[in-house]
Amino acid sequence: MTNRDDLVATCDRLLQPECFRDYTVNGLQVAGSERVTRVMTGVTACQALLDEAVAWQADLVLVHHGYFWKNEPVTITGIKRRRLATLLAHDINLLAYHLPLDAHPELGNNAELGRRLGFAVTGCADGELGEGLVWVGEPRPGLDAAGLARDVEACLGREPLLIEAPGGGEIRRVAWCTGGAQDMIAGAREAGADAFISGEISERTTHLAREMGIHYLAAGHHATERYGVQALGERLAAEFGLEHRFVDIDNPA
Repeated sequence: MTNRDDLVATCDRLLQPECFRDYTVNGLQVAGSERVTRVMTGVTACQALLDEAVAWQADLVLVHHGYFWKNEPVTITGIKRRRLATLLAHDINLLAYHLPLDAHPELGNNAELGRRLGFAVTGCADGELGEGLVWVGEPRPGLDAAGLARDVEACLGREPLLIEAPGGGEIRRVAWCTGGAQDMIAGAREAGADAFISGEISERTTHLAREMGIHYLAAGHHATERYGVQALGERLAAEFGLEHRFVDIDNPA
């Protein structure tokens, strides 16, 4: 058992949310029990995850996608009321980190995705919202766009949508940014990447990829962001002697 505030302070120190201009509040979003024994992690604080937390008697839920997003309605009604009521009724803390968890050099979504795909990290191309959001590295030798897509599918268990650039050829440098980062494709190309992996695709992404001459792989917002929160949960469990359980609520997006 540990004190909630000590746990939150550790996360804030590790992830440094003050360094990011984010769309949401990073850190403790809903206060519950001051004592924490069980931590449940998940990608998004949806009702299904909260129900799992209640059933497991978790003291704290740690997610990548929490609440209180920029420009969302402030009224506590409907789905928002039900979710908050679940947390408050069962004295469960909600802790959420968005961009800071994407960018962390060891525990972040980008770090974990690159490690699982076997990329040799060579640097990063910073985005407008904070540092370390677009990572750059080298894939295994002899890999073309179709081969990279197969590697991504084998890693994530989900076939990516591949937009091939004209010309084909071996991919010598790859860039990636988990989640909804399709509009960072220009930065990836400027960093010299032959291919860019993110979670989502927009109508414009296809044309940009073809005209820039860079392969684009939309590998799933949820699928690419499952690993950072797991790594953070495991770190907290080891440091504080907590029980940790990751719950993957399926999401095809």
